[in-house]
Amino acid sequence: MGTCFMYFYRQSPTNTEEDSIELAKLLTKEGVDLIDCSTSGSSPKQQIPLSPGYQIPFATAIKKNVPRILSGAVGLITEAEQANDILEEEKADLVFLGRILVRNPNFVLDSAAQLGVYAQHVHQYNSCRKD
Repeated sequence: MGTCFMYFYRQSPTNTEEDSIELAKLLTKEGVDLIDCSTSGSSPKQQIPLSPGYQIPFATAIKKNVPRILSGAVGLITEAEQANDILEEEKADLVFLGRILVRNPNFVLDSAAQLGVYAQHVHQYNSCRKD
């Protein structure tokens, strides 16, 4: 593939932050640009304590210890200020949203309004805009 592509890797750092850091170092050598830090929850054997931002420490550990790779935070990110703080406090390079977009498809537009920033609508939806 060419240099105009980014390589993403979605990891499930279910062991330790240290394991996640070592994996990120290996993936950097393989040309991966970004790690989506998720504990997945795909196994019923996983006992993941759920709380707002519960997976952010994995993204932060990778960001601080493996500067050549971008880290994406996930995990019950449901408030505009919470997402914004993750980025401003440099806990991660990106914020990925999941369930909140199912619950509120307008979350991004609502968040932009709440934070006082402009969000560009997709031009096909201009006739549906609220503002």
